[in-house]
Order: sequence, then structure tokens, then C-alpha cells
Amino acid sequence: MFKQLSLRRRESLWGYVFISPWIIGFIVFTAGPMLASMILSLTHYNIAEPPTFVGLTNYVKLFTQDQKFWHALRVTMTFAFVAIPLNLAFGFIVAYLLNMKVPGVAFWRTIYYLPSVMPGVATALLWGLLFNPRVGVLNWILSLVGIKGPGWLASPQWALPALILMSLWGVGGGMIIYLAGLQGIPTSLYEAAQIDGANRLQQLLKITLPLMSPVIFYNLVTGIIGTFQYFTDAYVLTGGGPVDATLFYNLYLYKQAFTYRNMGYASALAWVLFLIVLAFTLLVFRSSDLWVYYEGEMRS
Repeated sequence: MFKQLSLRRRESLWGYVFISPWIIGFIVFTAGPMLASMILSLTHYNIAEPPTFVGLTNYVKLFTQDQKFWHALRVTMTFAFVAIPLNLAFGFIVAYLLNMKVPGVAFWRTIYYLPSVMPGVATALLWGLLFNPRVGVLNWILSLVGIKGPGWLASPQWALPALILMSLWGVGGGMIIYLAGLQGIPTSLYEAAQIDGANRLQQLLKITLPLMSPVIFYNLVTGIIGTFQYFTDAYVLTGGGPVDATLFYNLYLYKQAFTYRNMGYASALAWVLFLIVLAFTLLVFRSSDLWVYYEGEMRS
């Protein structure tokens, strides 16, 4: 019977056979838990007792009674709207500089990329030492120019800016993608621009940025998804403090689930987060027609 199948049908069948491990893994480890969390979000569940169906009660409480939900969302949104543009800009600037033919460029590329692959907890502990108001290097450097350093992570006013500053440590991940995009731009375009008398700024604005817009778009989408899931640094360094100044959404979700054991309520928080990230991602995709340029694509 197998021999009687057409070549196209057999190729399709073998294709499904080869991707079946991924399909099974997706169903068991992704789709299954997502479905379970959706069901749990409609229940009151504290692990010790069986789930009790409560309908939309968790969602109603979340939007109408839980002030910490709104505070955690505000902290996360503030972080996102500041950290994402800074990371995009710094990653592009570093990649642009490292795309130049200068001595030792391979060494500098490695140095700038290395922090992005370091373990999150180790990075957080390192920055905890740098931010230490008494013995930290940052305040020591500020003291050399006569400036009294802030309390950083111990200060409600400076804790969030400190984490934003710390996020720039990992721009190497985006930098390496920008660098690949920059090296994919045909040099003939720059040569033609130079013949026409275009300076470096004009080449950047008229050639580099338009051709790099798909890469910027990709980094923007991944940045949105990653930033709204920000957790490790805040959990290790501040635990959400001081005075909930760094109570990120994911950290609040974690506390509801594993500190207070409100698994049903935490599942509702997780689904709201999913919808928020989905909304922002779709907004970026819808806006891409206005600013993302694909070479060779005809636009009306």
C-alpha cells in the first residue's frame, strides 16, 4: 500500500514523521500547559486542595480589586518603553562601529557579545556588587568627580533606572544580529552613493537604515516579548523592592503562584500578560508597512 502512494504523498508523510518529535514536544510541553493554565485561570487552586471552578472571578478581581496588578503593569510598561529603545539604539551603534575595518575588531566583537551569553543569575550578582552604594565601583567613580552616588537598588527612585542601565549590558545579542545585517548590505550601494557625493550621514539615513529596517523590526519584536517577561534580575537583586519599585509583572505573577500559592489567580495573570504581549506584537506588525523596507519589494 505504501508503494502505491504518490511521490508527493510519500514525501509529505516522511516530512511529518521527521518533525513528529517537535510536534509531540510542542503538544506536551507548550500547548498542553497553556490549555491547563487557561482552565486553571477559571478556578481557585492553592495546590493543597483540588481546584474549585469560579468562572471569571479571577479576572474580575484582577482588573477591579488588585492594585498591585496595575502597579506591576505600570512598572513593566515603564521599563519596556525606556529599555527597548535604548537597547535597540545602543545595539545598532555598537554594531555599526564594529562593522568598520579597524585593528582588533574580532576581539571587540567578542568582548561586546560575551555578556549576552553569560548566566542571568551570575550577571545579576555582578551588577549587585557594582550597584552597592558603599563599596560599589559606580559610586566610587562618581566620587572621583565630586558626585555623591545614589542608593541605586536600595532607593525607590533609583532602583528601576538601575535595572534599565543594567539591561544595556546585554546589547551584544542584538548587536550580533545587527552586524550580520550590516554585512549583508551590498557595498556597491555605498560606492554609488560616494560617487554621487553622499557623505557618511546621508549614506546612513538613505541606505543603511532602510536596508536594516527588517533587522530592527525583528529585534523590536523579540525585545517586546523579552522585556515583558523580565524576571531574573529583579528577582535576584531586589525581590520587587524597595517599596515595590521593581515589582515587575512576571515577578508579581511568580509571587502569586509560588509564594501565595494562588495558582488559579497566577494563571489568570499569565493569560492577561499573553494578551498584552500579543497586542503589542500585532501593533508592531501592523505598523511595519509604514517603516520596514524589504529590498526588491514593490510598494504601491
